[in-house]
Amino acid sequence: MNQIQFIQSFANLTPRRQEVLLKVLAGEEDTAIAEQLYIQPVTVRKHIQHICDAFLGTVDPQESGYSRRGELIALIAKYRPELIGEALKTNREHQPQSHHILLSYYQSPTDPPLSLISQLYETLKNSGYTVTLADNCLRMAKNGLQQIYRELNTCEELLLLLSPLSAVSEMITEEVRIVKSLQESRQQGLPHIIPLDINNSFRLLNHDLRGYLQDLPRLKWRSPDDTPRLIKTLLRLLAEGDRQHSKDLSAPESATQHPYAILPKSPPQPIAEPEIPRGQVELASAFYIERPRIETRCYEAIEKPGALIRIKAPRQMGKTSLLARILHHASTIGYATVPLSFQLADSKVFTELEPFLKWFCANISLQINLPVNFEDYWDSIFGAKVACKSYFENYILPHCQHPLVLGLDEVDVVFSFPDIASDFFSLLRAWHEEGKNRDIWKKLRLVVVHSTEVYVPMSINQSPFNVGLPIELPEFPPDKILELAHRHGLDWTISEVNQLMSMVGGHPYLVRLALYHIARHEMTLKTVLETAATDAGLYSDHLRRHLWNLHYHSLLKEALKKVVESAQAIQLESIQAFKLHSMGLIDLQGHKVVPRCNLYRQYFRLQLS
Repeated sequence: MNQIQFIQSFANLTPRRQEVLLKVLAGEEDTAIAEQLYIQPVTVRKHIQHICDAFLGTVDPQESGYSRRGELIALIAKYRPELIGEALKTNREHQPQSHHILLSYYQSPTDPPLSLISQLYETLKNSGYTVTLADNCLRMAKNGLQQIYRELNTCEELLLLLSPLSAVSEMITEEVRIVKSLQESRQQGLPHIIPLDINNSFRLLNHDLRGYLQDLPRLKWRSPDDTPRLIKTLLRLLAEGDRQHSKDLSAPESATQHPYAILPKSPPQPIAEPEIPRGQVELASAFYIERPRIETRCYEAIEKPGALIRIKAPRQMGKTSLLARILHHASTIGYATVPLSFQLADSKVFTELEPFLKWFCANISLQINLPVNFEDYWDSIFGAKVACKSYFENYILPHCQHPLVLGLDEVDVVFSFPDIASDFFSLLRAWHEEGKNRDIWKKLRLVVVHSTEVYVPMSINQSPFNVGLPIELPEFPPDKILELAHRHGLDWTISEVNQLMSMVGGHPYLVRLALYHIARHEMTLKTVLETAATDAGLYSDHLRRHLWNLHYHSLLKEALKKVVESAQAIQLESIQAFKLHSMGLIDLQGHKVVPRCNLYRQYFRLQLS
């Protein structure tokens, strides 16, 4: 078996068989594997037999898979040593250094094409590059997430295959976020990212990916006929190193609005797109479930002079989707709207208050088609806060003939920089107070979106988090989930709803993800529930991203371990509770906490044990 045949055989394994194989490679016994995957040991042995057949050829059905396990492990050690624990790290330490490329993709049976991955891998290897595959299997492997981080930390290039599934993958988004962070901390700006669109459109990327990649030129692939040209271009780019000025790369296409189908053509995005004024599918979506009392209150509030709306909820509960609709409502009545996500700001922006406030003002200026003019309207003599207020009062607001609505998303990012946070948020509070008395400031309307409690020490008279209209987004109740199921064309009753809620509660994104795949007949509710808390299940990408984040924060990891192992609500330190709640992993019950849903309890009880 050669490398290309190996890649194809591996990708053709079902997710369940990949999961069993990885546990075998980690040295686990059949009985332990069966217990973790909620199946019988005999089923584990059947999976292993089929795996051996896939890689080593079919033998007599009476022959046990045990006799071929050693041969199977030797084959995998040859072609994918990174799947066997620390082997990759040990091997690389004894190899001569070469240009290292991490080839990252999210694999489904047809997306992206295996022939393209195989040819890319083989050509790059034969050209003298060290190539590592970051695929679903490595992400599932024992210590696989740590190995991917090590690869990102040591590679010179991240070749990112952006298929439609990659566009909504939480793990792909997390990998790109890490690379951007590494680039900012290094003088050389490594690793470089080379995006490769695989039958994909830039508009399908989730909001974070679009922000991370918007300035990067891209390669494109549409059919096997493109492969020779693509490989030739890629090799030339790697040799020359100049990606910004190459004529072989395409600039990002703009987002365009497309009508929504009866069923969505792509999975629901884990991160909603807030830039409604420029057109976005989700705005017209038949699958958005309104919370009428909340939307109506927000629409009424934003029309009031000097309005301030505060939206708080854990991740993926619909905060950004609500923000998008508030901005859209404001735009329909003639207001200027500016969505601004702090998640997309470079870390260097947060080093000092003045650069941060200039970044803030520059972004707003550009989005309302106003040239940035710090030379005439920014005077630091009285300090950065006064200069920022003056820039708004004398330049931005006079330019706006109608009210200006700022949608400030992911402000939790600012909480991590307490010195900047206290000054910035006290500035927002001051502007809100000015809007009660002065006409120029009545034009400004603020929508502030955050996931966690505010733990930045601030005076009660300077905080914007105790004024305005507070909005907390709850989970969907059963009747809303039943309505959403019917919109997906599913003939469900409250019985099926309760079964799904027993695993994921009323979590909007997790519910929608299940309904999407069930409505497309890609799996049944029974299959969703049986495999939900495993790495072969529907939620594996979502769960692994959480697991990866927890590995960076040992205190949060240990805190969550206590929560999922306890049968009752327990008390945590307030900061740990706030952060786990903002990640969406726990529910707050007074001073105590519990896992947000059984999915998290089951998965993390096993993974953190």
